[in-house]
Amino acid sequence: MLAARVAIGAATVRERLPALLVPQVLIASLLFFPVTLSRAGDAAPAPSCALVPGWTQSGPARSYEAGNLFEYMDGNAEGYLIYGFRSMKGVTCRQGEISFVIDVSDMGDADGAYGIFSADRDPAFPTDKIGTAGQVVPRRGMFAKGNYFVEIAANPEGDHSAALRAWLAALDGAIAGGTALPEALSWFPAEGRQSLRLVPESVLGLRLLKRGYVAQYDFGKAFVVFEASADSAGAVMQKLRARFGQVAAANLADEAFQATDHYLGHLFIFRKGRTIGGYAIQSEGHDPAALAAALAARVR
Repeated sequence: MLAARVAIGAATVRERLPALLVPQVLIASLLFFPVTLSRAGDAAPAPSCALVPGWTQSGPARSYEAGNLFEYMDGNAEGYLIYGFRSMKGVTCRQGEISFVIDVSDMGDADGAYGIFSADRDPAFPTDKIGTAGQVVPRRGMFAKGNYFVEIAANPEGDHSAALRAWLAALDGAIAGGTALPEALSWFPAEGRQSLRLVPESVLGLRLLKRGYVAQYDFGKAFVVFEASADSAGAVMQKLRARFGQVAAANLADEAFQATDHYLGHLFIFRKGRTIGGYAIQSEGHDPAALAAALAARVR
């Protein structure tokens, strides 16, 4: 989905974008002192070309927020905004004829950072333990860590994997943030699971379910959605009951119901605090109540 926005040819366009140059005295100081690019409450940390020896800055540094990200990414900005994008800082670094376009985005929380990484990574390549999770391909590297999503695009053609790994390691060491996977990933049973990802909006195709994790199984889907509070989650449950019409109350967690939908199949939906979860089952031979109870037991 997001791969198109990072076509490597766009890197040369990014170099021409206006912003403030990093002061040369600051760049020089970074060569001699430890670098921490982020602190609690900061916006997206600004990367420096001095992080890896032998690289120099090419063109002005970049700084964008949600309101003007389209100036940088045009039609691809929405792919960031739906994951909670707040701000981005970037710089282009050069070594000889090689240029790296480096961007660090504050995605608001760890779920958003890991979510955009999962959507943007190349499924044909393995992931790496960089930050929370990372990936390196010949002309591109990226990782998620805490609230941040870090990405590098390399020019020209060729295999830049070694240099990309050096840069990602330096950025990983310089950016503060937790490296644990989002806890919700551990709630879904692994057996028979085909995929698991953060859906940034309209979970199960329902606008009422704004953002959450969805696991795909051969028999259907499991999901959890996070609301701001137990009260707002309760209000969503009321609207879901009205949406599906004929529902049967169920005894699970704080509240639950069962329903049947033409597209989603047999539904079992529960609320536990501010979390709404459940199953949408489209195959016979599976007990949605038992599956939902096992999921609810894991939700914290």
